[in-house]
Amino acid sequence: MSKLVIVESPAKAKTIQKYLGAGYEVMASMGHIRDLPKSMLAVDVEHDFKPRYVDIAGKSALIRQLKERAAQSDGVILATDPDREGEAISWHLAQLLGTDLTEKNRVTFNEITKTGVTQGMAAPRCVDMDLVNAQQARRILDRIVGYRISPFLWKKIRKGLSAGRVQSAAVSIVVDREEEIRAFVSEEYWNIDALFSQKGPGQAFSARLYGTEKSKLKIKNKEQADAILEAVRAVGAYSVAAVKRGVRKVSPAPPFITSTMQQEASRKLGFSSKRTMKAAQELYEGVELGGMGATGLITYMRTDSLRISDDARREGNAYIRERYGDAYLPEKARYFKSRGSAQDAHEAIRPSDPSLSPDKVKAFLSPDQYRLYKLIWERFIASLMANAIHDTCQATIRAGEYRFKASGYTVRFEGYTVLYVEGKDTEDEDDVTLPPLNEGDVLTLCDLQGSQHFTQPPARYTEATLIKALEENGIGRPSTYAPTISTILTREYIERDGKSLKPTSLGEVTTRVMKEQFPEIVDTEFTATMERGLDSVESGDSDWVQTLRNFYDGFAETLKRAEESMSGERVRVPEEETDVTCDKCGRRMVIKSGRYGKFLACPGYPECKNTRPLVAATPGVCPKCGGAIVERKSKRNRTFFGCENYPKCDFATWNEPTADTCPTCGKTLFKKSGRGGSALVCLTDGCGYEQTVKKGKHK
Repeated sequence: MSKLVIVESPAKAKTIQKYLGAGYEVMASMGHIRDLPKSMLAVDVEHDFKPRYVDIAGKSALIRQLKERAAQSDGVILATDPDREGEAISWHLAQLLGTDLTEKNRVTFNEITKTGVTQGMAAPRCVDMDLVNAQQARRILDRIVGYRISPFLWKKIRKGLSAGRVQSAAVSIVVDREEEIRAFVSEEYWNIDALFSQKGPGQAFSARLYGTEKSKLKIKNKEQADAILEAVRAVGAYSVAAVKRGVRKVSPAPPFITSTMQQEASRKLGFSSKRTMKAAQELYEGVELGGMGATGLITYMRTDSLRISDDARREGNAYIRERYGDAYLPEKARYFKSRGSAQDAHEAIRPSDPSLSPDKVKAFLSPDQYRLYKLIWERFIASLMANAIHDTCQATIRAGEYRFKASGYTVRFEGYTVLYVEGKDTEDEDDVTLPPLNEGDVLTLCDLQGSQHFTQPPARYTEATLIKALEENGIGRPSTYAPTISTILTREYIERDGKSLKPTSLGEVTTRVMKEQFPEIVDTEFTATMERGLDSVESGDSDWVQTLRNFYDGFAETLKRAEESMSGERVRVPEEETDVTCDKCGRRMVIKSGRYGKFLACPGYPECKNTRPLVAATPGVCPKCGGAIVERKSKRNRTFFGCENYPKCDFATWNEPTADTCPTCGKTLFKKSGRGGSALVCLTDGCGYEQTVKKGKHK
């Protein structure tokens, strides 16, 4: 007889089976096996919030198989993921299989490698009921909020809406930003930039007007700018008033935690948080590496700890020493401090084997897996490396009573930046390159220009900045960010505008109702306080039932007041009017949402039932008939591109049209993506032109 080891996914089961070998049978539970039923609240709020769990539909055969294998085995080992969801799955499995909860049959793997599996199997423990109760409390709290408020929204706004403890707060953040943007009043201002050079041989450099000898200047209009330009030109003599030199040490960013990985993958790779977590899960569970077999390439990807093991540090240092030399290692090992609320059960996200550089595994990975692994690997190795050292220089230029400033730096030692530099949500102004300058140097004015600008409203959130805002406000936990953003996009509370996220009319109306009737649910401080209470359950400092009761008593009263105050009232969601004229009645058509996405409809319904597909223009021209190429959606909501003259012209393609034209026939080139990279291709019959693309540039 062998021992039965139960994990969550088949990929993980395959990798672990390789390391355990004979004497063990590894099976996958395929995630949760029991949950609250979808058809009802299934929580007895009158009796200590007792949940009613049921077997998940479609898992009867798997459950039967697990029971049979458990009965035939020499013992059951619960090896689900090392977090509260994984702990809850192990608890449900123990109850389902009749396993003794006082028995040490729970193991966890921080990494799916031979070392990680061996260490995990050597340290069995009991199922942690604090973690289980923390998961139950979160699940039940989310069920109460969702199943009590959602029907209220159906009655007052529209069917199919949902509310949530984290999702409603996230939508509110996006809506608040949009209101800030609308309320923003732009102000005019001017910059004055000069180009100076030293007399004799010397490099020209730019400097910006800072102010006068006495104070900083703010130039508000053209008249003021023109007066200063005239005065500066009239001075005729320019010199270096002061030079301040220094040395700047720049430290690397820490290794990834879940939230920073999602943010950086959004900035650098253009990945959604959902796409990032999918690739990370695959890298953690194991990838076939030729002769090495299935191998887990990264540590567990749901973590908020910055701790790394001594073994990983030694292996990373060995790579740095061999590849770059001792000069690229810091004199003293660098340790990063986790946030106070971080759960330190896991390490930071890092490569399981730092010696497996991205180029060694590239051939075995999908494009998404490779790009994310490279990001994780470079971030980890860079975090162990020496600081970059910059020689800085700031010069103040005298022009009569006016003062210009120029700053720049030169790299004395590149340190970790030889490998990796953290992305930014906003770009800083580049430092200029300065020639050797000394106080008293006489300068020549080569050019002087004024430029008009207007203050800009705060930027809309991107996925990266929204995740950052959720984390900073203590809303949700890193593992919830990807599903939360996915949900509010799917529910059409927010929508993408390029990389930005903006609220829809539905999102704004729903948030307004939530703020009026359930202000605590969308209040970031209240939501963060609730989150801390749930963390307290996880640490064993609070009782999960009492935590739920503390919330529910006030919530039930709020819900009652909301139903009374909006009795019989319905809130109308404004329809977005377009410039498209209904060809049946002449009204301006509006945008509506349906099963397959947005479409155009006549506002005269039911008198006029005319509808049309909503299409987005592209820069492409149809290679068949010369019509415009428009973006469309398939029944499965997948984007494709077709001719505007459909059905007269049947041209359609999955490849995105570009503004580039074929040098052979002059028709539109389309971007074709695949595992081997991207290419610009001509789809005109008989042409066949193709041009490879690398990193957004033509080759």
